[in-house]
Amino acid sequence: MKNLLVLLLLSLPLINQAQPSHQAFDVLLKKYVDSTGGVNYKAFKNDEQKLNDYLVDMTTNPPTGEWEDNEKLTYWINVYNALTIQLILKYYPVESIKDIGSSIQIPFINTPWDIECFDIEDGKELSLNNIEHGIIRKDFEEPRIHFALVCAAVSCPKLMNEAYDASRLDAQLTIQTKEFLSNTTKNKISSDRLELSKLFSWYGGDFRKNGTLVDFLNQYTTVQIDDKAKTSFMDYNWSLNEQK
Repeated sequence: MKNLLVLLLLSLPLINQAQPSHQAFDVLLKKYVDSTGGVNYKAFKNDEQKLNDYLVDMTTNPPTGEWEDNEKLTYWINVYNALTIQLILKYYPVESIKDIGSSIQIPFINTPWDIECFDIEDGKELSLNNIEHGIIRKDFEEPRIHFALVCAAVSCPKLMNEAYDASRLDAQLTIQTKEFLSNTTKNKISSDRLELSKLFSWYGGDFRKNGTLVDFLNQYTTVQIDDKAKTSFMDYNWSLNEQK
């Protein structure tokens, strides 16, 4: 009888660990981010503790091997964006995220992206750079993440006023990519000339893993770009993405 019970238990399908909810972050984004991605940081300060509580919940529910890839990627995108907002709120008012760690003196820190700000399992502390380069870019071959990770600057892709959702992640990434490419303050695209965001220069290799840069762009633009289109890169505006 005992052996039969063991066999029955072994035959049961594995139950995935419940995913942490991103609803609290979604509520905050809807409240403080407008349709163009502008953030009302001054008002957001009133709910700073709610953002901190959300991130604490994320630290206690990190991805496991049982999670699907879209669930893991959703988790890390939301965490990255929430940590960026948390960093701005901590030092607000600032004119640029780049002021943090330079004009605002933090010992042994050269950039805000190097600040260890996320405590995860086994006491390991992660910085924004760790999350972006050591986890997201390393573990997921998804170039569209560059239009989802928002570093609080005017020239960044817009911050969505909703959290990323694993069940809609592919659609959300596609929307973000198309909107970013069609925004003429960040990219100017014609069939024979490209004036692109510096993101395409900094992370050029990520967009060429399955073809040329033009091959990637043609999937998400209404203009059919010629393979020999001349390419240049626009200046990057690091001013804070604050609501006007």
